[in-house]
Amino acid sequence: MCQVEEEYNDQLERAPLPSVSKKCVKCREGAAAVVIRAGDPYCRECFKEYFIHKFRAMLGKNRLIFPGEKVLLAVSGGPSSCSMLGQVQEGLSLNAHKKLRFIPGIVYIDEGGAVGQSAGDRQTKVAELQSVFKATGFPYRIVPLEQVLHLPSSVLETVPLPSAQLADTYKAAVGHFIHTDASSGLSTETQTDTSALHIQDSDTHALQRVLASAKTLTAKEDLLHTLRQHLLVHTARTEGYSKLMMGESCTRLAVKLLTSISVGRGAQLAEDTGFSDSRYGDVITVRPMRDYSAKEIAFYNHMFHVPSVFIPSLDTKAVDKASIQRLTETFVTKLQADFPSTVSTIYRTSEKLQSACRSSSAADRCHSCLLCMSALDSNIETAASALQATQISEKLSQNTSPSTTLSPGRSPPEALGSDEPTGQCCSSGGGEDCGKTGSGGGCCSTKKADTCDLKSLLCYSCRLTIKDMASVELLPDYILSEAQRRQRRSHMREEIGEFLLDEADEANL
Repeated sequence: MCQVEEEYNDQLERAPLPSVSKKCVKCREGAAAVVIRAGDPYCRECFKEYFIHKFRAMLGKNRLIFPGEKVLLAVSGGPSSCSMLGQVQEGLSLNAHKKLRFIPGIVYIDEGGAVGQSAGDRQTKVAELQSVFKATGFPYRIVPLEQVLHLPSSVLETVPLPSAQLADTYKAAVGHFIHTDASSGLSTETQTDTSALHIQDSDTHALQRVLASAKTLTAKEDLLHTLRQHLLVHTARTEGYSKLMMGESCTRLAVKLLTSISVGRGAQLAEDTGFSDSRYGDVITVRPMRDYSAKEIAFYNHMFHVPSVFIPSLDTKAVDKASIQRLTETFVTKLQADFPSTVSTIYRTSEKLQSACRSSSAADRCHSCLLCMSALDSNIETAASALQATQISEKLSQNTSPSTTLSPGRSPPEALGSDEPTGQCCSSGGGEDCGKTGSGGGCCSTKKADTCDLKSLLCYSCRLTIKDMASVELLPDYILSEAQRRQRRSHMREEIGEFLLDEADEANL
């Protein structure tokens, strides 16, 4: 039996801590200044060379950015996007070993109105970012998120590229760029000062109503991400940029991968986490920072004084269980602290994913989601799919039991204790007044049918986001107008469907 007087401290031995070399793992001479992974210490110069080489190797390996091409850098003010901006500035400098050959531009989306910032706080953050942008010498634009309310519906259309950019085409473009005057091809544009952008209070209130209509923080963040992406693509198209460069790190993409699976975006993982995203056709999104962990970026920014600006977001100071995104981020970061290979394992898994609809023609056949513009995964014809089971459960839960008896003199909504009409006309005068403007804009059942039609244009994840909204009528006008246009085209196609040739008939011709 255990005795209180017995001492066991002499028999316990502490496990020895892993020793870290004080010399650089690369040059073997310099003193170690940073340890990226266990057993990988780097000196200051070798770490900088390693960091720069990884960025340029990522761009050179994929060969998507052609020489002389205009690339728009989406900078949010965070450490990752500011580090990306610094790498581009370093690659375009005169003393760069392998210079970058594209023409950069900067865009910042001011989301202060969405998170409830005052006008003075928004101007302060814009002024801080402007000092960072002016130091680079690149042209920049500061666009408030309120402009998303005035976008044209063409932003939701996929514009196909004129021709596929193959490897031999890339080599030919590089050779042509080298033999021509490279300095004239990389002429920088004049900087644009957009600090005096006028933001109307009505637009800010309308944007806040759109986000406030979402009941959960998960739906708000998804909706905000969708609107921000639409505004970035529209800015790139209007300014003549063919590439959109994002600053998402490896840690951020690992969190995004698990979050996308949790919210039902498993079919879009290849586009959401891959190096390139060509769902919009003419504007291709690239992620050159996807090989960097948050730890590497933080060390580099601290050691080489890369400036960044803290911008509050929707989940700032939120609890861990406030949203699926926040909970997944907490889970991954805590697991990464105990198991350092967590983020890299998730990241390597995302590299092996591929999209079902890869070409533009395939994307046309699969259609695209109204909000995220990804391949539509909700048009599944298999009766045993999870989506079909969910839809059947929703229909059964909404149907009224046939054995329900109604009290005499009471309408079905009153008998069921619901304010929503069930198959009845909203007009008290009968069916002859249904749909007239004098009766409040038409029948409620018609509005409900319109909502169902809108859901048919969305992928599974975006359906969940719309389901959490109080009213879809608060969505921006360009989304609603595009939804009506797609519904009219679908109805027209059904009417003339018997006169159209299907794929089998076209193959036999």
